[in-house]
Amino acid sequence: QLQVVESGGGLVQPGGSLRLSCAASGFTLDRFTLAWFRQAPGKGRDGISCILSGGGFTKYADSVAGRFTISEDSAKNMVYLEMHGLQPEESGVYYCAARRPAARTHCTLFETRYDIWGQGTQVTVSS
Repeated sequence: QLQVVESGGGLVQPGGSLRLSCAASGFTLDRFTLAWFRQAPGKGRDGISCILSGGGFTKYADSVAGRFTISEDSAKNMVYLEMHGLQPEESGVYYCAARRPAARTHCTLFETRYDIWGQGTQVTVSS
């Protein structure tokens, strides 16, 4: 019953922008930590960003800091990832993930700490 569903992926030119959406069901955002991961072909999942329930804390991978923004809309039970300045090497399947927070003051980008996963949405950065 606890589910997250991603949307918003697509084809974008290098330097372009996309906004990904994650719709949560079966739980409310104020009780969970949400995160975004990226999986390139033949590679594992890399943590991109996370947000604490209530939006009081956000974290970004060094490679995307300053270009990506994670946010939530509690009224819609949605989490978003705004991506700017996209590069070809950032192509891949982007996943939304959720977990009950183990800490009340931070979130983690460690893949194995998350147990609720979406199906992913494909992002292709190419000219």
